[in-house]
Amino acid sequence: MIYGKWQKLLLASSLMSVTGASFATVNNGDFETWTSNTPSAWSTIDSGITLAPESNIVKSGSYAAKVTVNTASQSSTDIRQSVAVEAGQTYQFSTWVYHTDGGIKARLVVDGYQNYSNAAVTQQWQQISYQYTASTTTNIDVGLRFYDVSGFDGSEVVYVDAFLPSSGSTPPPSTGCNDYSVSLSLQTDSYGEETSWQITNSQNNVVESGNGYQANTQYNQDMCLASGDYSFTIFDSYGDGICCNHGNGSYSLTHANTVLASGASFQSSQTTAFTLGGSTDPEPPTTPTGYYASTQGLTGFALKTELHNIIKNHNSRGYSAIWGFYDSASRDKYFENDNTILDRYSENPTGQDSYNYIAVTNQCGSYNSEADCYNREHSFPKSWFGGKVEPMNSDIHHIFATDGYVNAKRGSYPFGEVSSASFVSNNGSKLGSAASSTGYNGTVFEPIDEFKGDFARAYFYMATRYQNVIGSWQGNSSSANDVLNGTTNQVFENWVVALLLKWHNNDPVSQLERDRNQAAYDYQGNRNPFVDHPEFVDMIW
Repeated sequence: MIYGKWQKLLLASSLMSVTGASFATVNNGDFETWTSNTPSAWSTIDSGITLAPESNIVKSGSYAAKVTVNTASQSSTDIRQSVAVEAGQTYQFSTWVYHTDGGIKARLVVDGYQNYSNAAVTQQWQQISYQYTASTTTNIDVGLRFYDVSGFDGSEVVYVDAFLPSSGSTPPPSTGCNDYSVSLSLQTDSYGEETSWQITNSQNNVVESGNGYQANTQYNQDMCLASGDYSFTIFDSYGDGICCNHGNGSYSLTHANTVLASGASFQSSQTTAFTLGGSTDPEPPTTPTGYYASTQGLTGFALKTELHNIIKNHNSRGYSAIWGFYDSASRDKYFENDNTILDRYSENPTGQDSYNYIAVTNQCGSYNSEADCYNREHSFPKSWFGGKVEPMNSDIHHIFATDGYVNAKRGSYPFGEVSSASFVSNNGSKLGSAASSTGYNGTVFEPIDEFKGDFARAYFYMATRYQNVIGSWQGNSSSANDVLNGTTNQVFENWVVALLLKWHNNDPVSQLERDRNQAAYDYQGNRNPFVDHPEFVDMIW
């Protein structure tokens, strides 16, 4: 399902101190005080939503807020107050929402976009919550944002009540955790009673567990774990996972800003090992000991050849298996952190995406326009290596999840920098005439700056992994001839080398790339050396 248009409602709170612990307090969080149709302490900015007191459908107290979303445009429709938080303090924000028709879903805003409500759960209250730890003493936005989903008819009512912590409510207890605070976010599918989970330590003792869940409900649980090695296992008693045959369930286990385990599609169970200890963060994935040991002292094309020997002969999984890799290892945990598919041709790194894709559910398929479905994009076009030829055709290191329509627009054109665009995607990726500074006279495709280094390092990988055969690919197509120079050492034309070096240096390796490289290693058994060691690029080219 694609979430394209949205409206937003921002709430806020002021800082107070009780028994030495500071916590945020939402003024009039129970919506008990109104002046006409304006809740006290809140000011409405735009007419995209209207508010009124509601006395029949109420979660707590005498009133709730009746929010009517009556626009399908992406305008600034919000009510808000100033929010103050104190550095080092942890706050448990939550609110209750009541969907009427199922054409709107709500998303909790706590200094960014966090957990969603389930639009399919109608005519009953459901809670959305998020634990937030302030890194600085500052003001943040707290509240709700509304997204229209399939079935929205242009006007729909959502009831909101009991936004916590509110004035008069008991402050959330301190976590009291002197070790590692770990949080589980679980969205159940239509058969929540089938789902259970456990965390076991290195002695195989169960230290945390959960079960007895309702259908289509968001759950959040905070835990405190000592340093050590653990395994998180999620179970489905029926054996069909929690996505996507009967609903769109998912789970994410996190510590600080690091995802320890996550997923959605599995069968009877899925287990992920993780380690806590050594620092305030879990140990990040590391390159296997000795993986690059044989490259010591090498530079230039001798280094490239040795890297080829290290990464060749990977385990080719086949083209159809890529969907499963995207489901488990191509989720957005870096920008909006909403667990949707991370599409490099639609992702907006600095704001709200124009649309989102749900893993598995929205995979292509046919498409007629942007936002129809996501595809398997050969960033190094398959026509360049002769078509559906293995192992290149399924090598995950150069195949990314992208919008199908934009993927088709890109086609097999070279990457480059555009001077005059004939097409621009929603996130700013361009197709058009190459800029004269590129050194190439033709049509090129230019991804956004956030991912240029990712694609450059994928190309350096291809030049190295397939060093033994890539010299013969130049004549496979006109665009292959424009990019490849027919050699096995430099591989690319001079203008391409200059472009890739520029993109590599201007967009350094990100955590997204490191995590994907580790996932690719787990998946097919080889790594991209230029993600592990960016310095290798300059040492070779």
